[in-house]
Amino acid sequence: MSLTGDQMELREEDIRSHYPAAEALLEGFDHAPRLARESAASAPAQGEERSPGIGLSRRRFRSTTPGLATRRTRPAGGVHLLDTIAACDGDDPLTSPRQAAVARAIRRALAMAMALGDSFAEATALAELKGANLAGSLPRDRAAEFSELLAAQSLLQLHVTANALSYLLSSQMGELTVDPGDAEEILTDNAPLALQGMLWELDQKLATFATGEEEKLVPTLTGYAALVMEKTALRADSHPHLGAFTAATWRIEADDLTIRGFTPAAHAKSTQLVMTFKKPHEVVGNHIAKYQAMKLAKMLMAYDFDRKLNPFAELGGFIFTFMGDGMPGTGKTTLIQMMAGLLNDYCQTAGYPFRYRNLSTENIDSYQGKSGQNAKAFITDILDPAVIGFGTIDDIDQIAGKRGDRQSSAGQQEITAVLMESFAGANTVVRGNCTFGMFSNYPENVDDALRQRAGARFLVDGPQTRDDYVDILALLLGKRHEIPLGDHELYAAQEIKRAVAESFASHARPKEAQLVEVYDEIQRRTGPLDTIAKLGSYLKAIQQADPRFTGRAIKNITDAVKVRAMDFELPDEWMEEPELFLFKDYDTKRAMIEELRQPITVEMVVQEINRYADSEFRYADKSDAAAIDAMVRDMERTEEAKRRYMQERG
Repeated sequence: MSLTGDQMELREEDIRSHYPAAEALLEGFDHAPRLARESAASAPAQGEERSPGIGLSRRRFRSTTPGLATRRTRPAGGVHLLDTIAACDGDDPLTSPRQAAVARAIRRALAMAMALGDSFAEATALAELKGANLAGSLPRDRAAEFSELLAAQSLLQLHVTANALSYLLSSQMGELTVDPGDAEEILTDNAPLALQGMLWELDQKLATFATGEEEKLVPTLTGYAALVMEKTALRADSHPHLGAFTAATWRIEADDLTIRGFTPAAHAKSTQLVMTFKKPHEVVGNHIAKYQAMKLAKMLMAYDFDRKLNPFAELGGFIFTFMGDGMPGTGKTTLIQMMAGLLNDYCQTAGYPFRYRNLSTENIDSYQGKSGQNAKAFITDILDPAVIGFGTIDDIDQIAGKRGDRQSSAGQQEITAVLMESFAGANTVVRGNCTFGMFSNYPENVDDALRQRAGARFLVDGPQTRDDYVDILALLLGKRHEIPLGDHELYAAQEIKRAVAESFASHARPKEAQLVEVYDEIQRRTGPLDTIAKLGSYLKAIQQADPRFTGRAIKNITDAVKVRAMDFELPDEWMEEPELFLFKDYDTKRAMIEELRQPITVEMVVQEINRYADSEFRYADKSDAAAIDAMVRDMERTEEAKRRYMQERG
């Protein structure tokens, strides 16, 4: 793989030059914890001695070469990570392949971090200030800068170590997961101390979770690495001296690893998608949802892997999250199959890696914190900037709990928190390489704040007209019959542009009764909604009728309007022949898209206000009706219980 314009090569000789230092850390060192507390698993047994704060000496690393088993010696006390790894298989005297792979992965991850730390020092004033400090000539007015640069180098080395370790061990991961607790010993005084603190805490985690249980070795390592990445990335957000590291992309060719600042790396490979794909004409009805899904699939393909940005995300009109709702059997699964199939085909043509994931009820775990971890892993996989990603959450009302609902499990509440933070949190970055679709038969049961994080609404209403029902009957019957078609042009009603134009026009007036009253009242007071002031009055009237109609609703509406301004499909030829568009540079792609953009009209704004508000009123009505029905059932049960009680007593 050739390097792109913003990539820098991390040379193999630079990495290997740090192997001796990395091996020394694995062999053993002393570290007194400053922030974290020592685990009970490493506390000294009765009669054992050690220095305060120093880890318990465990059995020595055993060589697999006959005659060498007694050559290694360890001082008592300290952190001996190789010994801890060796203890994961109980009393087996031989080192297992998994243990060897883990030890090599840790050594290489440490060496990568040290090499990048050196590059950072040379690219900044850190190397000069280190020399001055060693010579005792560090200027007093630069002491603060020196301290900040040391902290920056510590943060990047911690994150790179954890990032590379997680990446290198990804092929060793199985189904088992381990919750390693928290990452506390995150030290930033200087890089050597930072790495020692991390390895000390890792030693503690392995002693607690993996001693005698080798299958927990890799899950413990990767779980802890994820915590370290999260903690260091949060600190890096506000650090002033990390530009030399985050501005470049570092490539390690031997491992097929690309390091992009504080973004976790992942294997940028397409997953083998086992799914029955559907063609657009096989999705009967659902005209707006189908049209938007087809547009979105092509939008994703405009993503630029060098710039790590999509022109649609910059220009407006990109759909990062959407909600597909409708009655059972109206075609939500078919819509997913269609969009995934389109993306899969487009990515195969362009040679892009494509990743599809679904968050299902299987990800809800009774173990505290595990459900949130599963949801975070799902989000991270799809957000990976090295792939085109499509993530779905089918039956989200069963997966994400409604806050305050006593029937929601702790696991469901964890998933809700992760999704809310990921879809519209302070750290959410929309690059335009992925999209998330939430689907539900009962969207009124989804937490209001989470539902409002869906930037677009796909109403999955299934077949509606006589022609739709003829088309779906003919489609499902197949060809193994001799029944004549009759007076009907097959699939003509599914001609997308005509159907979509009719569907959008139908939203010139709202459909929900309560919203119709608001709309008519505003029309009587202001006349036609043809200015921003009148449209704002309409929005305020909707908010007075439903307090849940907040500023986020206005943002979703304006995003939908921008999507309408991009109301064009990228030509099929651009997908079929990548040289025409997909392989162009970012600026050329952006200019080609801008030429197709349409002006925003009053009709677009009114239609999108009505579409969004209709859905919210529909959800509210269903939610209220469901709550009333539940109360009525409770009252009826109470009355029946009283009647039976009085009958038995009488």
